This record gives sequence, C-alpha cells and structure tokens, in this order.
Amino acid sequence: MFEKEEIINLEEDVFRLLRDLIKDYCGIYFSDDSRYLLEKRLSRRVRQHHFTKFRDYFRYLLYDKNREEELSSIVDILTVNETYFFREQNQLRTFTDEILPELYEANKERKRIRIWSAGCSTGEEPYTISMLILEKGLFNDWNIEIIGSDINQRVLQTARSGIYRKNSFRTTSTYHLRRYFKEEDGIYKISDTVKQFVNFNHLNLLDPDKIKLIGVVDVIFCRNVLIYFDYPARKKVVESFYNRLVDGGYLLLGHAESLINISTAFNLKHFKYDMVYQKPERKGVHANA
Repeated sequence: MFEKEEIINLEEDVFRLLRDLIKDYCGIYFSDDSRYLLEKRLSRRVRQHHFTKFRDYFRYLLYDKNREEELSSIVDILTVNETYFFREQNQLRTFTDEILPELYEANKERKRIRIWSAGCSTGEEPYTISMLILEKGLFNDWNIEIIGSDINQRVLQTARSGIYRKNSFRTTSTYHLRRYFKEEDGIYKISDTVKQFVNFNHLNLLDPDKIKLIGVVDVIFCRNVLIYFDYPARKKVVESFYNRLVDGGYLLLGHAESLINISTAFNLKHFKYDMVYQKPERKGVHANA
C-alpha cells in the first residue's frame, strides 16, 4: 500500500506572506479560506527542496537564484484550467457573424488579422477561433495569427500537442469533430489546418515587458481569467489589453466578468447576440492606420 503523503503545516502568518508573494508574481489572489489548499498542494514542493517548514520554503522563494523557476512551478500546481471547445456560444456567434466581417472590411487591403487568446489554458479557445475563421471563408489568402498565452507551462504543453479527450468536446458538433480532428481510441488530434494559425507563448499577464512583445492585435479573448485576480491586478491587466488593441479593437471577457469599476476606457458595444467591449476609435484616425 502507498503511504499517505504528509501535509506540512502552513502557519497563518506564512500563508499570508506566501499568498501575497504569489499575487505580486502573477496576479492570482487566494482568499483567507484558501490556506488549506496551498498547504495541501505545496507540501510536496516543500519536501522536494528538503525543507520541513513552509517558513524556510518562503525564504527560498524570496532569495534563491532559482526563485523565478520555482514560482512558475507553483503557478502550474495551483491554477485550475477548466475549458472546452466552442465555449460561450452566443459570444462566439457574435465573433463569427459580426466581428469577423468587420475585421474583413477594416483589413482587406492589408489582408492580415491578429487575435490574442490571453489565459488560453490547454488551447481549446485559440483552436476554436482558428476553426471559426476557417469556416467563415473570408480569409483564405490572409495572414492570420492567433496567439495563445498562459502562465501555466504544463497546460501549454497540451495546447501545443493538440491532443484532447472527450471532456473537451461537450459543445462541439459532430461536423467539427469529423472535419478538424482525427480520432483514435478516444483520443482526438487536431488537424494541421487548424494549428497553422496558432502560436503558444508562456506569458505572465502582470509582466508589461513580455506583454509588449505580443504586439498590436485586433481582438483579445480573455474569458474567465480576471475573476482570479485582485482589483489592482485586474486594472493593470485591462490597461495592458487597452494598449495592445488597435483603435476599434475588441475585448471579449467571460460572461461572469465586466469592466465596471475597473476601466472606463472601453465602450460596451451591443451586438445581436451579445455585448462586447470595444476600444474607441480616435476621431479622424482609421482603426488600422
């Protein structure tokens, strides 16, 4: 029989120090009732570094030369990445039926669009965007770039592989499964036709220098990510999104999220099936000038 792994006690004061360190690093905030979660999930890391107390582990995270690598590992352990293909149908319908035709008209001379899926998890969202663009049929000879980013290295490995199981397809039609996936023994591999437009990057949304490397984009999907951040982190991330979007570009959040009390820089645009945030166009300046 396997021995039950020992859970090391996480003292209240160390918990607060540790959760603030994680918040400052990546914006994810753990409330006071999350102490046992951190205690349970991180005890193994404490032992792996040959510590017997969380207090010593916290000092390691502050001062060791490998602290950045260890903080990245912590994020991989603590973040939950629940997603699936074709999530939030009304929003995707708005994107397909109304936003994509706008992008076509605005960019038909350049024949280029760039879309950022921020907090892409295991890749279902950026691959969904790619399939929707393929199905639209407007962009056959265009330069299409879809950037998927996440702070969790582990989920990015899955995203790059393009290999999924049935739980990723709870709202996926038989048509899309047959056209864009190859199935074998319950394992589904996405086609290269879909993968060709998508690139994945490891990115901390609180790192302004790394975010600048994303460049300017036409649309940002950031769905069900901001809910894990505290208020200052949300403001910082949304400001970064504003700076990355072209004038007139769109920010698509999860349905449980809004910019109320976070930012007044965006307009809320009412479409037929959904409402989406839009960066205002400057008067006299074309959105893609």
